[in-house]
Amino acid sequence: MKKRVIGDIETLIPGKEETWLDLDALASVEISSENPDRPIEAALMPGFNQGWQAGGPGEQIIRLLFAQAQNIRCVQLEFSESALARTQEYVLRMSQDNGASFRDMVRQQWNFSPTGATMESEMHVVDMPGVTTIELTITPDIGNPQAVATLDKMRVSELFPI
Repeated sequence: MKKRVIGDIETLIPGKEETWLDLDALASVEISSENPDRPIEAALMPGFNQGWQAGGPGEQIIRLLFAQAQNIRCVQLEFSESALARTQEYVLRMSQDNGASFRDMVRQQWNFSPTGATMESEMHVVDMPGVTTIELTITPDIGNPQAVATLDKMRVSELFPI
């Protein structure tokens, strides 16, 4: 009998590791800050146990700069928070002209609750050709400027999810 657990969206993507762009080889990254114990590589590349964490409180920016333009069709984002109740907002934007102008792709809020929703996993289908820059702005808590941003995972693909 074949079986798969459908709770994890990644299991729904055949050959999942091959569908994600190798960001280490294709892009450089700019970040507004990072905790040295939880660097940005931990969210962008497979094989890490923890994701990225900001080096301080407040709004944070993660920017992927591609050496050559990419046709982006899907961006996966995963966040978790099990200790605090907070309302996070993020904005995912893309540029086709090396950051001279941006187009908002997604603006979303999520309410984390230690007794309820502790994880957010999103698969955004964007279908944007010729992307030179992806920018993710995270406001960790719209009601608390002292909250610290985290990102468990960010994956980017030129393929549509199945």
